[in-house]
Amino acid sequence: MNSKLSYSKTASGAKFFSKTGILMAVVSFFGLLDSSYLASKHYSGTLPPCGLFQGCDVVTTSKFAEIGGVSVALLGAIYYLVVLLVSIIYLQTKNKKILFFLSLFVPVGFAASAWFFFVQAFVLKYFCAYCLFSAFTSTTLFVIGLATFFRLKKEIHTGVLQENPAGL
Repeated sequence: MNSKLSYSKTASGAKFFSKTGILMAVVSFFGLLDSSYLASKHYSGTLPPCGLFQGCDVVTTSKFAEIGGVSVALLGAIYYLVVLLVSIIYLQTKNKKILFFLSLFVPVGFAASAWFFFVQAFVLKYFCAYCLFSAFTSTTLFVIGLATFFRLKKEIHTGVLQENPAGL
């Protein structure tokens, strides 16, 4: 018997999970744009304009802007790219295991954003608008992932999430 899990065909469940996949794809796309822009600025040696906040230069050139010589913006771009691609794969396959994986993966970005927000607020005492936007996108993904996790958990316990003999 195929061990793939699928959601029974209830309208509210199908809509919830489709919207979840779309929202994760859209939010991660914006996170990817933001972090890719910062990574390009980092590796080109130019500073991004700060706009509303003063201190983007302090944040983006601090010792916290790299981990092992790799830009944290580049690591963020990779994170958002993974979330985007996996969201698209879910939308193509409708395999709930993919959403379950995402619900377990997005806390990584949230934890990183929480750490970098702490560094900006309490260590550097300056904020970067681009970094705050990334924190917003990763927090949004975390909230979506949390809702997805609990919805999938509920379905497993209520028996709505069932074995799919067709392997779909």
